[in-house]
Amino acid sequence: MATRDAPGTGEGTGPGMAGRPRCELCGSRPAPRLCPRCRLVRYCDASHQGADWKSIHEKICPLLIPPQPCFHSERDRKHGKEQLLRRQKSIVEVALRAAQGFLWEGKALQALPAALQALRFSARVFGWSSVQLVPVYLLLAEASTGTGNLRQASKYLSEAEWIVLQTPDCPAAVQSKLHRGLGLFCVAQGNLDKALYHLATDVYLATSAFGVDAIEVSGGYFHMANIFLRQNKVDVANSLYTEVTRLWHSWLLSSLQEHQGRLRWLRARAEAAPWADDEEVAEDRMTRALQEEAMRVLQALLGVREQQQLPEETVQVLHALAMLHYLGLDLEKAREVGMKAFDLAKELPQQESLETIGHLLELINASFSHKK
Repeated sequence: MATRDAPGTGEGTGPGMAGRPRCELCGSRPAPRLCPRCRLVRYCDASHQGADWKSIHEKICPLLIPPQPCFHSERDRKHGKEQLLRRQKSIVEVALRAAQGFLWEGKALQALPAALQALRFSARVFGWSSVQLVPVYLLLAEASTGTGNLRQASKYLSEAEWIVLQTPDCPAAVQSKLHRGLGLFCVAQGNLDKALYHLATDVYLATSAFGVDAIEVSGGYFHMANIFLRQNKVDVANSLYTEVTRLWHSWLLSSLQEHQGRLRWLRARAEAAPWADDEEVAEDRMTRALQEEAMRVLQALLGVREQQQLPEETVQVLHALAMLHYLGLDLEKAREVGMKAFDLAKELPQQESLETIGHLLELINASFSHKK
């Protein structure tokens, strides 16, 4: 793969680049325009320069400018290489964050330039055959699908699949993400049977990598349920929706308990030794990626359950959403959704969930008191 150009990025954007400079964004046209700041990146016209600037170039332009070389010894050369590698890895991280952020906001077109930069620099750091490129190709495929360019999305997915096939010890977690990407692409094509195959494989691989009750398994179930609902196989869809709700509800409840334990430890420590230096505290499990996925999935589940008029299932989804808002520090929304869950739970014949929902509301109200 080291002799091929980066697929879908145009001529000369991959490792085999040669000839006249090509546009950083489209990669297919001559690029007379030069970025006046870094003086390293070229564009075919002002529109492509502006699009790349808004997506990613503004964030990484200073990182592209290499430091002045000062290689007086082997040690200096080694230090220079290490410094360059750190800068390239930083560009990858910034570009991936930017691309993913645009996708979360529903801005697939804006995500593409950032994702392309992530691909280019990931290839420089890890090599074109590295499994590290698979998540980047999947991000590019998702962005291309979001813009309606299924042909380009298919090329990116083929590249990801090729790397996985060429990697005998490819982790199951990476293979799981690949099959989810392939499944969602098949959904966009309208090939639902093939989509179900890939999503079932996603669930199997995620289960083997993380465990049967892991939150990483829920995505495959959720997308399979959506397909079965489209096929009017309501009973199958509902059983999968129930499993997705259970997984998120359980994970959020566990995260809430960890969060409360951490707060109790911090308060006890502050009372016992207020003069002590700060120590490193374990971070929350609630990453931005998990928060975005949970919000998207739970909001969709809430719409399905309310439409089906299933109050018990709706209460569990509302409780999960309230915990999610609380952990995300949106206390107003947490209280609003929590009260809705509590009021609906009071109408159920079985009211086991009232106590846990009531406890959450107490935590939310206490947080409001601390803010005052």
